Amino acid sequence: MTFQVVGVAADVKRAGGPVVRERRVGGPGSGPPVVVPTAVVYVPLQQRYKPQLTILLRMAEGERADRVLSAAIGTLNANAPRRTNEPLVQDAVSPVQTQLRIAGAVAGSLGRVGLLLAGIGIHGVTAYTVARRTREIGIREAMGATPADVVAIVLGQGMALVAAGAGIGLVLALAAGRLVTGFLFGAPSVDPLVYAGATLIFLVIGLAACCVPARRAVAIDAMEALRVD
Repeated sequence: MTFQVVGVAADVKRAGGPVVRERRVGGPGSGPPVVVPTAVVYVPLQQRYKPQLTILLRMAEGERADRVLSAAIGTLNANAPRRTNEPLVQDAVSPVQTQLRIAGAVAGSLGRVGLLLAGIGIHGVTAYTVARRTREIGIREAMGATPADVVAIVLGQGMALVAAGAGIGLVLALAAGRLVTGFLFGAPSVDPLVYAGATLIFLVIGLAACCVPARRAVAIDAMEALRVD
């Protein structure tokens, strides 16, 4: 069968990854196979009819759905039966949408648990560091260090850990984003707003986790700290 090419579409993503096939250049045994994309041809419905179709219509305000739908089906096949008409509303839930919502809820819960564990870990490390440096903090206070200086010392060490964790997380997220982009249609590999928001939230959680040890460090009495072995 001969077809007339009326246009060339851009590359698309399909479920399960890109459609590819292996081809050997120069004949068997001439080298490793070359992976090339498989061509996909779009054919008008009148030339390759399918008995089961889902038709999406955009109507102007005031138009009746049954008339518009009947006219659209008539252009495809005047004898085609019509099963159900359903409005495409925002609240419509399909099995696929339900699965995506459940997966999103699970991923969001894991993210919140991860933030909580990160905050607890940063608090524990910072508190342990303050306890180990009690004598040093007392000496600094005896030599004239102000409470602001003590807070700067504690927050500086704690936020250094937070910044290192945020940097490692951004690098891993960028790598994972580029990997996932090959399997999701229309998903950008880099979304500056998402990355900036996640980094800001992590920094705020880390700062809040360092505040309690910083307050304990300020409350250290210089004379008592000097007696610590």
